[in-house]
Amino acid sequence: MPDRIRLEGIEAYGYHGVLAREQEQGQLFSVDLELEVDLAPAAASDDLADTVDYGDLARRVHALVETERSNLIERLASRVAELVLEDARVAAVTVAVHKPQAPIPVPFRDVSVTLHRRR
Repeated sequence: MPDRIRLEGIEAYGYHGVLAREQEQGQLFSVDLELEVDLAPAAASDDLADTVDYGDLARRVHALVETERSNLIERLASRVAELVLEDARVAAVTVAVHKPQAPIPVPFRDVSVTLHRRR
């Protein structure tokens, strides 16, 4: 099993959705990431330069969710995956985007999409 870094619940206010009110008023989104990364170099060196800086990554994902606009959370998840894979050390990423305030006309707790992308 490959080494992994997980970040769960990166929250950001964004303007993603097909309805005009979603694009105008926005809503809270949450992003979960699971990165496949060889962690042996960082474990041996104890140096942040030898691994993915997950604090910086969380900041960049947060900024993407807040500044870009997509009709579909499928597109948003794909854009997050592209951002994560910019780091050559990441072999693969699983991205889940949660939209707990989606305009669904029945009671529900959450709606999310999950995708997996490999280099």
